[in-house]
Amino acid sequence: MRYHLTTFGCQMNEHDSERMKGLLESLGWSEAPRRDDADLILFNTCTIRGSADERFLGNLGDAKRVKRERPETVVAVGGCWAQSQKELVFREFPFVDIAFGPGEVARLGELVARERIEAVGAFSFDGAFSGGLPAKRERPHQAWVQISVGCNCVCAYCIVPSVRGRERSRPPAEVVGEVEALAADGVREVTLLGQNVNSYGRDLPREGRATFAELLRAVAAVDGIARVRYTSPHPKDMRADVVAAMAECPEVCEHVHLPAQSGSTRVLRAMRRTYGRERYLGLVDRLRAAIPDLSITTDLIVGFPGETEEDFAQTLSLVEECGYDGAYTFLYSPRPGTEAAALDDDVPAEVKRERIQRLVEVVQRTAAARARRFVGTRREVLVEGPSRTDPARLRGRLRQNITVNFTGDAPPGALVEVEIEGSTSTTLSGRQAGVPAKPEVAVPA
Repeated sequence: MRYHLTTFGCQMNEHDSERMKGLLESLGWSEAPRRDDADLILFNTCTIRGSADERFLGNLGDAKRVKRERPETVVAVGGCWAQSQKELVFREFPFVDIAFGPGEVARLGELVARERIEAVGAFSFDGAFSGGLPAKRERPHQAWVQISVGCNCVCAYCIVPSVRGRERSRPPAEVVGEVEALAADGVREVTLLGQNVNSYGRDLPREGRATFAELLRAVAAVDGIARVRYTSPHPKDMRADVVAAMAECPEVCEHVHLPAQSGSTRVLRAMRRTYGRERYLGLVDRLRAAIPDLSITTDLIVGFPGETEEDFAQTLSLVEECGYDGAYTFLYSPRPGTEAAALDDDVPAEVKRERIQRLVEVVQRTAAARARRFVGTRREVLVEGPSRTDPARLRGRLRQNITVNFTGDAPPGALVEVEIEGSTSTTLSGRQAGVPAKPEVAVPA
């Protein structure tokens, strides 16, 4: 039996998909390269943005075609979209055989074996952590490690609490044990995952509880782990002990993804983000003072209800002041079930599109300026494999989470020194230290 899995959305979804693949393959399934070749067509969905819904529904239409041509094919939909549409998924899409929410990844084998479930009772937050399931990692030397699920924040635009439930933390010993097992399996880099990683541990029993800073230090101390990353934190919970752990643990990488969402305090208040512009800028200053070579990336939403041109100008100036190394930019789209869905979506679509184009231009210019600081330096790179644009070269990442395409001869998983020779707003280029440059080929006159 063969499966084909398509993943939409965030790093948490990528982690869940690795667990789905590992679980299926432990039950004897193998991966099919195309949907047309699969006995099980599986989607792991996102519903954070309207664009994510549209991309998924387009792919679901292709699954409907396969189902029509081969009725014995099983179509399964998991993840956040399935959870948010639990009242109508089978009614509106009768060709779907299985639907399950993020809290039911561990039940996937059971659900596939049953081949069809009824919508009533099909979803829950029973939520065994998927960290205990087998995984099929995309890269053998890098791994996601889930430390918490769900979120207790009440951001007006966000549907995550509705589809992933209240925040629940894994016991620290369980997290460290998983990292130790990964290190023994050859993993060099782990990324700790949670909807709000730096509020980790507050829901655990007092006995055996750990803060996120303590967990960072414990994971960094695992023998064999060379790099530790995490995503995503909430600015309101980025405390001095976490900044100290980042500065003091050489294994913790010099990168933080710090979602701002807007540069306007007025809009942030409407979003219920619980911090303002000045508090956010102060946090960026403290981070850069403690970790001078820090790379900072962010999320920014354009066109939230009530956003004026002045509000948007403050977002542009925030990008300039923070000097981001990159940003994910989104057009606001109302999500059913969120507080903001009741607001008038009063920023016209053409205004949103014009604003996001201006924002992307500023982000790219700022990121390009930041990237130039690496040119002419020698940097540690973790090799990931061949370059996507030139298979004759290698691809890897700096500790600052910036992609490097370079000439070299190291295997995946190796840590090598690379001479950085060029930069763009998104990537660097260079040559592995000690590897001679290719000689120029003479062209006959």
